[in-house]
Parts: sequence; C-alpha cells; structure tokens
Amino acid sequence: MSVIISPVTESLQNFLGQKDYSQIVVLADTNTKKFCYPSIKNSLPKHILITVKDGEAYKNLNTCEQIWSAMTTAELDRHALMINLGGGVIGDMGGFCAATYKRGIDFIQIPTTLLAQVDASVGGKLGIDFQGLKNHLGVFTLPKAVLIDPAFLETLSEREKRSGFAEIVKHCLIQDGKKWDKIRRKDLDQQDFPNLIAHSVEIKKKVVEQDPTEKGLRKILNFGHTLGHAIETYFLDKGKKRLLHGEAIATGMLSESYISFERKLINAETLAQIEEFIFSVYGKVSMKADDFEAIIKHTQQDKKNKGKEIRFSLINGAGSCLYDIAVSKGEMKRALEYYVN
Repeated sequence: MSVIISPVTESLQNFLGQKDYSQIVVLADTNTKKFCYPSIKNSLPKHILITVKDGEAYKNLNTCEQIWSAMTTAELDRHALMINLGGGVIGDMGGFCAATYKRGIDFIQIPTTLLAQVDASVGGKLGIDFQGLKNHLGVFTLPKAVLIDPAFLETLSEREKRSGFAEIVKHCLIQDGKKWDKIRRKDLDQQDFPNLIAHSVEIKKKVVEQDPTEKGLRKILNFGHTLGHAIETYFLDKGKKRLLHGEAIATGMLSESYISFERKLINAETLAQIEEFIFSVYGKVSMKADDFEAIIKHTQQDKKNKGKEIRFSLINGAGSCLYDIAVSKGEMKRALEYYVN
C-alpha cells in the first residue's frame, strides 16, 4: 500500500498512468461531489460517478445495495477501479463495496477530511454499521493507494478539523510521547497540520504493516475507541445531539486514561495534562449517570472482546500502549463518572 502526500491531481495522474483499468468509478457523497470532485474530474479519463447521501446514518447495507446496483448496471468487471472520494464513511463503505463486488476489485482512497487522512483511509479496515452497531460488518483489504492532499482541509469546518485532530492526539499518546508534549502546548490553530498528517500516517502505516489483520500490535490503535465507540453509538441510537467520531474518541481517550491512572499505568500529572488538553479543545460532552449503563452495554459488542471479557487498549505512560487488557464494568463506570464530574 503506497501513501502519497501531494497535490491530488498530480498523484492521481501518476497512479493511473502506471495502470490499465478497464473502467473507473468514483464514489462521492453529496458534499464531496460539490466541493472536492471538481478538483479531480479533469484528471480522470472517462468514468462513472456514484453519489450517496452524506453522513454516518447512511453507512449501512441499504446504501451498499445502491452502490452495488449502480456498479452492476454500469457492467463493471473485475478489472475496474473504484476511487473513494470522501471522509471516513465513504472510505469505509466504498472500500467494503469494492472488496466484495465480484469478490473484489481494486480501489484507492482519496480522503478529504482530516480524520480520514490521518486514520480511516490508512490500513485496510473496511466496513459498515449494522443494527446500530458501528463497523459491525466488514473486511480487511488494503487499498492500492492512498492519495492525501492537505488542500482538501480548506473545505472543512473547524468542528470537522477538531474531530480529525483526535486521531492525531491518539497516535501521539500511543507511540510518540515527545510529539504529544509538543502538541499539547499549542492551540488547535497553531498546529502544523501537514507535518502532523505525515507523522500520523507514518505511525499507523508502520503498525499496520506489522499486524495487518489486528491479531496483536494493531490493537493499540483502538485506544480511546472502546468507550468512544460506545458513546458514539449511544448518542446515535438515542437521537441525542450528534457527536462526530473524533469528539467521541476524545471523550473515550480521557475516560480510558482514567482507567490507566487507576491501574498505575500513568501518573496524576499525565492524566491532568490529558484532561486539560481534551477539555480545552473539545469541551465536555453532556452525559448523565443515567446514561452509563447503556453506554457500558454497548462495549459488549466491541470487536476486541474475547468471550465475556471486554478488552481495552490502555496507555502505559504517554507514548506507549498496552492491548488486550480486560476491564471490568465497575472500572468503566468510574471512568465515566470521572469524565462527567
């Protein structure tokens, strides 16, 4: 899997110039069709454009059926290429559709959000939500290339940038304590995003190459995601104020850091630094004690679990992470209480 950070018109033309695909299909959502597709349209030979509705609510089998139907109607063969132009939802769902269409066609990712550029597009985890459970159906298949253009970040709102920044924070906390110490001292608008994108991509790529199918080391990339996904799913399920993925993960990282603190994996100073930074960038997600039981119940469907054990990835000092750590419901409840109070 090659990851290229450069202007997308240049990298796309270079990639296609080395290939001989029978057909090309571009998958976009309503937003990326409007704001991002015009910048790649003229770099492409004849192609088909499939547009789907924007948002996590449409990352499901119904939308996949629409995509597969359009691919079938266009008579795409197994020598076709799918280009996924969008954020994490488009990358996950488009990759899943490509990997399962006629047992698999090539696809590339052109991530247009910060979250997708630093995390979702790199690594070959593909999937969709099912029965209210996030990424419950999916496969591991690597894209042929990931083409990252930081210029796409100009199309994002500040909230979307903050959401993507959560994954940058995660990568620093699990693998690079020195970089964490640098970013925590700066406001969001002072961060060097081109440098941070390259740094995050390098961390994730290195981990994924060692463990492509998440049998061991790759699980460290799930720090913040056990409680984070549970909170995200709970908010989606209950029709509460919509939480962006990174906002939920930031909440999860702080809550799970408290579990690390309870287990003496991090000291009070490190916890206080994480707390101060998370709250300064993301504020506090509104949760009540009445929500905790349902949130904890959602962790029972987490993909890292084994048997009845709910398994976490927990930081072991800033810049290091352990995985496959069984955590009790009592610990989770105390972590959520810490976050709220």
